[in-house]
Amino acid sequence: MRPMLQASSVQPPTIDDIRAAARRIEGAVVRTPMLKSRTLSEIIGAEVWLKFENLQFTAAYKERGALNKLLQLTPEERARGVIAASAGNHAQAVAYHGNRLGIPVVIVMPEPTPTIKVTQTEGHGARVVLFGAMFDDAYAKARELEREEGYVFVHPFDDPQIIAGAGTLGIEMLEEAPDLDVLVVPIGGGGLMSGISTAARALKPEIELIGVEAELYPSMKCSMDGSHLPLGGDTLAEGIAVKEPGKLTSQILKALVNDIVLVPERDIERAVAMLVGIEKTVVEGAGAAGLAALLNDPKRYAGKKVGTVLCGGNIDTHLLANVLVRDLVRCGRIARLRVAAQDRPGALAAITAKFHEAGVNIIEINHSRIFTRLPAKDTVIEVECEARDAKAIDDVVKRLESAGFHVERASLD
Repeated sequence: MRPMLQASSVQPPTIDDIRAAARRIEGAVVRTPMLKSRTLSEIIGAEVWLKFENLQFTAAYKERGALNKLLQLTPEERARGVIAASAGNHAQAVAYHGNRLGIPVVIVMPEPTPTIKVTQTEGHGARVVLFGAMFDDAYAKARELEREEGYVFVHPFDDPQIIAGAGTLGIEMLEEAPDLDVLVVPIGGGGLMSGISTAARALKPEIELIGVEAELYPSMKCSMDGSHLPLGGDTLAEGIAVKEPGKLTSQILKALVNDIVLVPERDIERAVAMLVGIEKTVVEGAGAAGLAALLNDPKRYAGKKVGTVLCGGNIDTHLLANVLVRDLVRCGRIARLRVAAQDRPGALAAITAKFHEAGVNIIEINHSRIFTRLPAKDTVIEVECEARDAKAIDDVVKRLESAGFHVERASLD
């Protein structure tokens, strides 16, 4: 039996609030596709449905809540302008829709925020203030400017109007796929899952609701079950790397969500790569967390109809390239082999001949004569190579070892 929501000075949104938000934002945000993935369904053993929120104009679901909030400001509040703290998707959403509506927008970002994010936010007409080393510093500065300058603060998740806007996703998902058994949704501060859970429980009370956090940032899980797991580190899912979840969102999720699961970085990377390779769509780490949960524990979802949200697509292109190459390494398509050999004429030719025989392409070769424990007359030849599959790499290793070479294989894990 789920606990009832406790009374609060700030009341959670209802299904009526979410329906009103849907009418309010209709036509100004994209009604993104909700599609069944045949290939992912076969891989996971479940019927997998994807909600492509990465196809919003600013490439994230955050537009829904931000617009719902801005549209409910009074004329006096619009004139005062709004302020938000964010280094990511919330900043883009508030800046974009604020500019559309003629509302002055100030965004406070941490000083290390990548220049591209700063320029994109400024490109939507917002004034950017860089302050502090991390989000908490920028948040404190935004609240300070709110008090000093009279701006209206737009919280990224702990606001009933923001939550109601996010909840419009729940309505759309169940309209497109009413037979879903489970919704698997990423959790950072909890705004997205709070909105979707509120809508889903009202429309389909028996549906299973599972939240997903990055293993490095289990803040909402700790809040819900009273645990004290380690928290912090570099995660690919920086969009859900929240150290302290919202008070209102925690209250909602305690009442409505069945479970919160944690996913390791490896599965998040794999999910991002699979979405590019299978669905031909770019999704950031946080946006791929739902799929990562399915990949991490497919038995839990076997035979069920599962929906998840690709909630954002803002990932640095260099980082994306890195993720895709690392996935090829894990799949065995790319390898780095360290081959010990005598440093004499013909050694390199003998080694490369084995790659040719196995049909494996050599990408790069590096000799290491100094930093090695081998005798001075020997060398280590590092070969980075690419093959059609893992079996071909195994074949070239066997051929090298049969020819008398000692081979070590580099690993990511």
